[in-house]
Amino acid sequence: MTTTPPRAVKKPVSRDVHGHTLTDNYGWLRADNWQEVMRDPSVLDADIRAYLESENAWVENTMAPTESLQETLFDEMKGRIKEDDSSVPSRDGNYSYGVKYITGGQQPLFVRTSQDGNHETVLVDGNKEADGKEYFRIGGASHSPDHKLVAFAYDDKGSEFFTLVLREAGSSENLTDVIPDTGSGGVWSADSKYVFYIRLDENHRPSKLFCHKVGSPVTDDVLVHEETDAGFFMNVSKSQSGEWIIIDCHDHQSSESWLIPAAAPLTPPRIVEPREPNHEYSVDEAHGILYILTNSDAAEDFRIVTAPVGEPARKNWQDLVAHTPGTLILDHTVFANHLARLERHEGLPRIIVRELASGEEHTVSFDEEAYSLGMSSGYEFDTSMIRFSYSSMTTPSQVFDYDMASRQRTLRKQQDVPSGHDPTNYVTRRIMATADDGALVPISLLYHKDTKLDGSAPVWLYGYGSYGIAIPASFNTNILSLANRGFVYAIAHVRGGKDKGYGWYKAGKMMNKKNTFSDFITAARHLSAEGFTSDGNIVAQGGSAGGMLMGTIANMAPELFRGIIAEVPFVDVLNTMLDDTLPLTPPEWPEWGNPGASSEAFDYMRSYSPYDNVAAQAYPNLLAVGGLTDPRVTYWEPAKWVAKLRELKTNDNLLLFKTQMGAGHGGSPGRFDRLKEVALVYAFGLMVADRMEIPAS
Repeated sequence: MTTTPPRAVKKPVSRDVHGHTLTDNYGWLRADNWQEVMRDPSVLDADIRAYLESENAWVENTMAPTESLQETLFDEMKGRIKEDDSSVPSRDGNYSYGVKYITGGQQPLFVRTSQDGNHETVLVDGNKEADGKEYFRIGGASHSPDHKLVAFAYDDKGSEFFTLVLREAGSSENLTDVIPDTGSGGVWSADSKYVFYIRLDENHRPSKLFCHKVGSPVTDDVLVHEETDAGFFMNVSKSQSGEWIIIDCHDHQSSESWLIPAAAPLTPPRIVEPREPNHEYSVDEAHGILYILTNSDAAEDFRIVTAPVGEPARKNWQDLVAHTPGTLILDHTVFANHLARLERHEGLPRIIVRELASGEEHTVSFDEEAYSLGMSSGYEFDTSMIRFSYSSMTTPSQVFDYDMASRQRTLRKQQDVPSGHDPTNYVTRRIMATADDGALVPISLLYHKDTKLDGSAPVWLYGYGSYGIAIPASFNTNILSLANRGFVYAIAHVRGGKDKGYGWYKAGKMMNKKNTFSDFITAARHLSAEGFTSDGNIVAQGGSAGGMLMGTIANMAPELFRGIIAEVPFVDVLNTMLDDTLPLTPPEWPEWGNPGASSEAFDYMRSYSPYDNVAAQAYPNLLAVGGLTDPRVTYWEPAKWVAKLRELKTNDNLLLFKTQMGAGHGGSPGRFDRLKEVALVYAFGLMVADRMEIPAS
C-alpha cells in the first residue's frame, strides 16, 4: 500500500525568452517521442510511466475510503440511463437513420429502418467493433447517397487519429478501403463513388483533404486541398441541398471556404472569399444561391448575406438578415423553401424561421428562466421539417419535429429517467453577479427544493470560458446525485464564452483573458454573499480550457474553495504556447496570444499561467485528471503542475493526480466506464465537502 504521496525529481532546464529566464524543473515529464506515444502508449519512457503510475497508486490509496460511495454514485447515475435507448430516426428517402443502444452495451449502434418501420438494419455495431479493445470510439458514420455503402471512423488509442473504413450496408465486414490517420469520418460525392476525408499530419493537424475512389488503393487518393498555415484547421462537409462539398479552413478568428460540386468531385475547389484577419464566415446553399453567415462590415454578432454560387466573392454579397447588436446568430441551415437560424438573444437561445419566398419570419422560443436549445437539420433538403431539442436544468430533454410551414411542433421523444425524476423536487434559477468593472455575470443554478439557503449548503461551481463556447443550462442526470446530497449546483457563464454575445467572448480572450478568472471568482463570492453557500465551502470544477481556469483561481483565490477539480487541464499555458510543434499551439495563438512573437503577450500570459504562478501558499483540496494519449491537452501539463504544487504548497490538503493510461481528452468512451470516472470525481468533491455520509434525498 502506498502511504506517502509521490515526489517527482527535479531536473532543471532553463531558457531565455524576451530577456527573461524560464526554468522548468519538471520539463522532463514531456516525452521527447510524444508523437509516437499518441499512436502507441507502450513506448512511453519508463521513468515517466513510473511517475504517472505512482500518482495513480496514490489516488487509489487515498480514495479507498470512498469506494462504496463511488459504487453508490455509479449505480445512481446508471439507473437514470435508459439502457436500450435510441434516437429519433431521421428520414432520408426510403429509409430512416438513427443511433441506438442495447441493454448492457457501452457503444452505440448505427441503424437504419425502412419507412414502414418493419425492417431494421444494423450498419455499425459499436459493441462488436470495440470487443477486445481497451479504448474504442466511433468518430462518425455516414451512408452513401445511394444507401448502399457506409463510411465510419474509429479511434482505438484515444489519440484522435481515426481510421476510416467502408463497408456495404448490412454487412459486418469492411471493404479493402482502410484509410489511417484521418480527422474523423468521410463525406460522400453525389454519385456515391467517392469519399472526401481529411488526413492528420505528424503533429496531429488536419492539413490535407483527399478524395478516395471506392475500391481503389489509398495510395491513389487525390490531394484536393492543402492548408499550409499551421495555424489553420480544416473541415469538410456537404451543403444541406447536397449539391456542394464545402471545405472550411479556420482558426479562432478567421475562416475561408471553398466549394466543390458534389456531382463532379474531381473538380478543383473554388474559393468563396479569401481569408482575412478577424473575418469569420460559413456557407450553405439553395437553388444556386449561397447563404453566408458572416461578421464582415463590423457585424460583431453576425449577419446573413446571399451571393450567387457562380460569383460568390464579397463584392456580390447582399444583406438578407441584418446585424442586430446583442443578438448573436450561431448557426443557419437553408432548405428548399425556408431558412432556419439558431441565435442567442439576452443570453437565451431561440430559433428563427424565415420563408424564403416572402421573407416572413417567426420565432420558436420557450418561457423558462434558463434552458438549452439545439437545432438539427437532418438529411433532407426539400422538406418543411426541422428538429430541435429542448431541456432545462430540471426538465429532461425533449425532441420535437417542427413544421416550418404550419408552425406545428410534434413531440417525438422525451428523455426517460428509469429510476424516476420529479422536476418539482428541484429549483432552477438564473442570477447575476456584478464584476468589478460592472459586467453582469450570469449564473445558472439547480438545487433540491429542501436545500436550506442559509449559507450552510456547499456549492458545486462549474466554469469554462474560452473559445466562445457557451455552457448551456441543460438537463444532466448526473448532477442530481449532487443536488440530492445538498449541493447547490451552479454554472458561471464567465467572459470568454458567447453566453451574452460575441462581445462577451472578446472580453475574455487574448489580453482580456483575466476577465474569465475574475468573473469566476466574482460568481463564487456572489453565491456566498447571497446565502447560497459560504466562503471556503465551494467545490469548483472545469476541464480542458476550463481546467486552466481551475488552475488560475487556485492561485488567485484559494481561500474561497474547499476543493478544485481540474480535468485534462490546460495549465502549462506559457510553455505550451511557446512550443509550435504541439498540435494545437499555432491555431491557439489567436485565442491566447503568441508569447514567442510578442513580449507583451509573453508578459501577460506569464502573469496568469497556472504552472508558472504556483506559489508557496495554502491550496484547496485538488484533483487533477489527465489522459496519456490526449492530443489536445497533453498529459505532461497536469503532471508538471501537480509536481510543482506538491513541492510548494504549504498545507496538508489533498493533492491527487490520476492519468487515464488508455484514454485521451474525453476520458473513457464507453457510456458506463465514463460514469465510473464521474463517480470518482463526485466522490472526491463529496469527501472534501464532508458530504460522504449524507444520503441522497
